[in-house]
Amino acid sequence: MNRKLFVLLVILMSLSLIGIIFVQGLWIKKSVEDKEEQFRNTVEDVLAKVAERVERRELQEYSTKIAEAIDSAGVPKTTQIRNFFYVDRDISSDEMTFYSHGILEEDYDVSSLFFDNSGGNSDSTTITNFTSKRTRTVFKEDFGLDGQRYALTPIQKLEKIGGLSKIDKLAIEDVFLEAAKSQPIHKRVSKAELELLIGQELADRSIDINYEYGIYSRGFPTKVRSKKFKFSKTAMYKTPIFRDSDGETNFSLLLSFPEKKSFLISSILGMAVMSLLFTLVIVVAYSSAIYQLIKQKQISEIKSDFINNMTHEFKTPIATINLAVEAIRNPASIEDKDKVLRYLGMIRDENKRMHAQVENVLRISKLEKNQLDISKDRVDAHDIIMDAISHIELIVEDRGGYVKTNLEAARTDILANEMHFTNVLVNILDNAVKYSPESPKIDVFTEVVKNQIVIKIQDQGAGMNKTVQKRVFEKFYREHTGDIHNVKGHGLGLAYVKKIVDDHQGEVYVESEKGKGTAFFIKLPLI
Repeated sequence: MNRKLFVLLVILMSLSLIGIIFVQGLWIKKSVEDKEEQFRNTVEDVLAKVAERVERRELQEYSTKIAEAIDSAGVPKTTQIRNFFYVDRDISSDEMTFYSHGILEEDYDVSSLFFDNSGGNSDSTTITNFTSKRTRTVFKEDFGLDGQRYALTPIQKLEKIGGLSKIDKLAIEDVFLEAAKSQPIHKRVSKAELELLIGQELADRSIDINYEYGIYSRGFPTKVRSKKFKFSKTAMYKTPIFRDSDGETNFSLLLSFPEKKSFLISSILGMAVMSLLFTLVIVVAYSSAIYQLIKQKQISEIKSDFINNMTHEFKTPIATINLAVEAIRNPASIEDKDKVLRYLGMIRDENKRMHAQVENVLRISKLEKNQLDISKDRVDAHDIIMDAISHIELIVEDRGGYVKTNLEAARTDILANEMHFTNVLVNILDNAVKYSPESPKIDVFTEVVKNQIVIKIQDQGAGMNKTVQKRVFEKFYREHTGDIHNVKGHGLGLAYVKKIVDDHQGEVYVESEKGKGTAFFIKLPLI
């Protein structure tokens, strides 16, 4: 995949994911705000209903007291009747309508204890009782033959005797409200009544949450409040209570909810959790997709390097074989037996070299598919180390280097496959030779740590940085040094080492510093 296209794809996917997360966050925030708005409207309605019920109850109590006082007073002290008349004549229907409204006023002397704070020194208080009588009579005008009116015949008459009109009632209620202002607030409403009414109104609206309440007068607390109530301008809901006829009052009923935040969050918790869960799935899927893309890109690059290296590895032996074949075909050479044998030896060696490369590839493939049969026997680790050193000893000496052994492990018996484990050590030793720019200087150590033998192979070669150390055991991975062919190989040797050591229930790791050499450690359990 083109690098620019790959980067563009990652950027677009990242922007899409960020957009989805941002939209989810906005949705959750908007849901909380909507729930809070709905909660505020509901609580304000609850407060209004509670205040209305308390005021209505107070007026009802005053009305009941007045009725009881009038009944106990007996005969009225004074009586007065006021009548109002209105006449309406309809010429088209020859009808005349008479309206009359009479108000009976009766004054009673009642005990002054009716109002607790009536003041004054008199033993009685005068209360006026009003009774309303409303009459509507319709007359039909009858005329004789000469056109003269001679009679008024009533065709409809309605009488209503009872209470006062709304205006009259409001006037009397105003008197009651003014009288109630002189009463202490704790006598006008009790904490038990407020708790009962608030609880009922909240329950009717399916709000199950702890609350605190209080009545304040001009910003100052009164006795009517719950024990844990605390005033806060930002976390309070309030409504006026005990309003007069002008709608004004000194008192406010306040309500607070200490657990409001958790209540609102819990109301959308289900949807929020599902939203976050799906977003998390998207994030995980996105991360996995990006990781796989990067991994595939790296594998593609590594495979390209591998093909280039493998091509180079095969190109040299093939060219050598071709030259040897051509030399043998030369009539001057074919008669020379020594030359022919030397050329045949070159062909055999180069063929073995190509076969070894193919075997390495097939061996890794079988290891990954668990098709490689690795039988294990009791072997001596020191014997295998010495055998592996013998494979590279001549090459080291030819380059003017050395391999020193410091085999100090007291116990050396391990359960291993002799051939594969020898190949593991040969691969590590071969890397030490190849990555030593000057004469190879290799030291091999062994020691026993707990119930394991530790094999350390130390060189003084080029070394590697931290990034390379983390990936050195990956298949096909090779450190880029500008020219990919400056050291022959195809990134399979150490991957093979890792697979074999893991199969032996062991551990392999590397310590290195650029320019100061590398140390490979192999830990294997002892028998």
